[in-house]
Amino acid sequence: MAAITTLHPKTIEIVQSTVPVLEKHGEQITKRFYELMFSNHPELLNVFNHANQKQGRQQRALAAAVYAAARYIDRLDAILPVVRQIGHKHRSLGIQPEQYPIVGKHLLLAIKDVLGDAATDEVIAAWAEAYEAIAAVFIQVEKELYEEAAAKPGGWRGFRRFVVAKKGKESDVITSFYLRPEDGGTISDFLPGQYVSVKLSIPGETYTHIRQYSLSDAPGKGYYRISVKREGATAEKPAGIVSNYLHDHIQEGDVLEVSAPAGDFTLDLTKETPVVLISGGVGITPLLSMASTLAIRQPHRQTTFLQAALNGRVQAFDQELRALAENPAFSYYVCYEFPSDEDRKHPHFRKEGRIDLEWMQTVIPSKDADFYFCGPVPFMKTVYRALTQWGVPEERIHYEFFGPAGDLTRD
Repeated sequence: MAAITTLHPKTIEIVQSTVPVLEKHGEQITKRFYELMFSNHPELLNVFNHANQKQGRQQRALAAAVYAAARYIDRLDAILPVVRQIGHKHRSLGIQPEQYPIVGKHLLLAIKDVLGDAATDEVIAAWAEAYEAIAAVFIQVEKELYEEAAAKPGGWRGFRRFVVAKKGKESDVITSFYLRPEDGGTISDFLPGQYVSVKLSIPGETYTHIRQYSLSDAPGKGYYRISVKREGATAEKPAGIVSNYLHDHIQEGDVLEVSAPAGDFTLDLTKETPVVLISGGVGITPLLSMASTLAIRQPHRQTTFLQAALNGRVQAFDQELRALAENPAFSYYVCYEFPSDEDRKHPHFRKEGRIDLEWMQTVIPSKDADFYFCGPVPFMKTVYRALTQWGVPEERIHYEFFGPAGDLTRD
C-alpha cells in the first residue's frame, strides 16, 4: 500500500480553493501542459498515444485526474483505486519515476500560463507541494506493479520480444495475432480482461508507437492473443497508424515487443453470482477472454453474453460464442444495428437497432448479476445509464475504456 504524505493544512486549503478554476479551465491547462512538455521533451512522444492527443482524449482524462486530486487532496487514499488503474497503464507503457518531475514542472508552467495573475506564487507553491505528494503515491503504486509483474512465473519487466505465431481474420475489420515469446520461455498468467502494450517502430515515423490491446483468449494456453480493429479514416480523425500497420505489414514470423499483462478490469472468479457480458464492436475482446475463462473455470456459472455490432460482416468471434452457447449455462444474444437478410437468419439474432434497457430486460434473467461491458464510448454510456436506471448497484457495474478514461455520467 502506498504511503501518503500529510500535507500542510494551508496547502490543502489553497489547492481545494482552486477546484472551481480547474473545473472551468482544466482542459485548457492540460492542453497547454502537453504543448510545453512535448516541446521541451520530444522524447516523451515515444510513450504517449499521438492519436489520443490529437482528439483531445488525453487532455480530458488528465484534466479529470488533476481535478480529482485537487478535490480529494485532504484524503488522497480516496483516489487510490484511480491511481492503481492509471498505474497499470503506466506500468505497461514503461513510465519511470524520473519522468514525474518533468510532468510536474510543465503542469505548474501550464497553470501559470493559463491562469495568469490568478496563479500567485502562493498558489504555485501549494500546487508544487501537492503534486510532489500525488506523484509519490503514483511512483510507489507503479513500483509495486513493476515488481509484481516481474516476480510472476514467466513474468518480466519492460518489453519482451514475441513472435507472431499465427495471424487470423476475425471479421472485415478485426484481425487476431497469436503471440509466443521469441526466447521460447514461459509467459506469465493473466486475469481475463487484462491487456498488453505493443511497441512498434514504424518506417517513416519519427517516434515509436505504443498501443494497448486486450487479451482476447483465456489464460493458460502458452500464447497471448490480441485482436486488433483496423481504424479507418473518418471525418473526425485520420486512419489509425498502428492498427493499419499491424493489419497490412505484420505477418506470421514477425517480432513484436510486448509488455507483461496489466489492467484492473478483470473478471472476479471468486464469486458464483450470474455474469452478464455486454460488448459493442471491438469491445468484445476483454469480454471474450472472460467468457472463455468462465467456460473453463466455472462452466456452471450462469452467463449471458450480449453482442452488439453494425452487421454480421464486422462482427467478430461469432463461431467461438456459438460454441460457448452449447453450454446450457451460457446464453448468447446478438443485436445488429443494420442487419442484412443473411444476418436475420442468425440463430442468436434477437434485436435490430441499438441495445436499450427494454430489450436487455427481456434477455437478461435478472439484474441480480455482475455486469461487465466494453465498447465505443456512446455505447458504454447507453449501457451504463440503462443499468443504473434498472437499479443495478454501482459495485456490480464494471467497465473498461479503450484509451484514456472518460465519464459515463456526462453527455
